Amino acid sequence: MAPSITTADQLLRAGDIGRCELVRGELVMMVPPGGEHGAIGNEIAVRLTLFVKPRRLGTVLGEAGFILARDPDTVRAPDVAFLRAGRTIVRGYLEGAPDLAVEVLSPDDRPGYVRERVAEWLEAGARAVWVVDPRARTVAVHEPTRRARLLRESEVLPGGEVLPGFELLVREIFG
Repeated sequence: MAPSITTADQLLRAGDIGRCELVRGELVMMVPPGGEHGAIGNEIAVRLTLFVKPRRLGTVLGEAGFILARDPDTVRAPDVAFLRAGRTIVRGYLEGAPDLAVEVLSPDDRPGYVRERVAEWLEAGARAVWVVDPRARTVAVHEPTRRARLLRESEVLPGGEVLPGFELLVREIFG
């Protein structure tokens, strides 16, 4: 059983207690994602890195913790994140949301849970959230000032204002 953890600092110091997040001061244990989930997240991270790194646009991170709120604390970890150049990478959790958060759906993710995560990322300052659905083979693009867009396999996922010039054919995400 996990120790009593209610703050980001306690979570950071807890050691190896398993995959979890802190949501409004409550520890939420999570099942490790499956192979397909990992492969899709990796594909997106690689494609983003190949675009970002030579242009020195920032850093692509995999499953890094972000402190989205304090008192009560919320620490979430997207499957893939992008931080624009100039944002400091720290040893512990990063304060605030990434510029881009990518969430790959797991088979048991409920729609309300996904909506809550997207809202938390955007409210904490993310400029875009991509929700990748392996079952439907789609990507939903969420931005704070635009209506959500659903992209199908034959469509191109653009980098938008976060990564101008980035483009990825949705079907390439799924292998």
